[in-house]
Amino acid sequence: MPRHRDQRSPTVVYRTARSGLRLTRGQRRRLLGLLVSAGDVWACVLELNAWRRSRQDAPLAGYPALCRELAAAGPGCFGELDTAGARSVLRRYSDAWFAAAARRKKGDASARFPRRRRKMMSVRWYHGTFALEGRRLRIPVARGCPPLPVRLDRDLPYPPGQVRSVTLLYDAGRLWADVTAEVPVTVYPPGAEPDPGRVAGVDLGIIHPYAVAGPGGQALLVSGRAVRAEHHLHLKDTKARQRPPPAAPRIPGSAGRGAGGTTDAASASWRRGTGAGYARPSTKPQSP
Repeated sequence: MPRHRDQRSPTVVYRTARSGLRLTRGQRRRLLGLLVSAGDVWACVLELNAWRRSRQDAPLAGYPALCRELAAAGPGCFGELDTAGARSVLRRYSDAWFAAAARRKKGDASARFPRRRRKMMSVRWYHGTFALEGRRLRIPVARGCPPLPVRLDRDLPYPPGQVRSVTLLYDAGRLWADVTAEVPVTVYPPGAEPDPGRVAGVDLGIIHPYAVAGPGGQALLVSGRAVRAEHHLHLKDTKARQRPPPAAPRIPGSAGRGAGGTTDAASASWRRGTGAGYARPSTKPQSP
């Protein structure tokens, strides 16, 4: 996906659709291996910069420099992960590093450079490195590895010619594919434009389900805080019902009950005055 477009090119927007994957056990194992290999690439970059920092050298954060280090490592260092997938991880590290540097330059002391290891990292492939035909997606792998075709669990809302990238990720215990497409903005000929007074833009959100912007600066916001509060209240009530009841208070003299009846028998013998080794004191006055 190009980062800079020609100003004379038509206006486009980028839209992403998430689709699940229908996989066999072998395909799932190989895809998880790709994500783990991407995490190894991330960890290698962190380790490399840790060594350079200990020697007080300049950090290696530029994308071209990181790609040169990857090329010097040679093929086969990260399992079935191909060069395009590994470079996507390097691109993410470079973007995160320079974003943190820009924030620190502006005085934001809370900005942190990427130094946290991750077991799995999402992998992105750009146009020309993968094949998409209907629901069939061919995931690129390293040279010499068997091909890895997978199947999407639904049809995409974009034609294959508009797809620009595919991202493999692991979320909520499942493997997903985020398909990003380049959608051109609809242009109407003069005199055929829609009526501005009857057109509104709708933005779907998480906290607020709907935000509508109409003509003349009119706007409508449907708040979802009441629904979220109800969900939080329901969750709190569910946790309270599932919490075990408090333990009953200890009663003096009941520690040995239920363990063979020793204390109960001793208490009964004490009450009868026939306990072994002791006798109930007499209340009758002794004769002179």
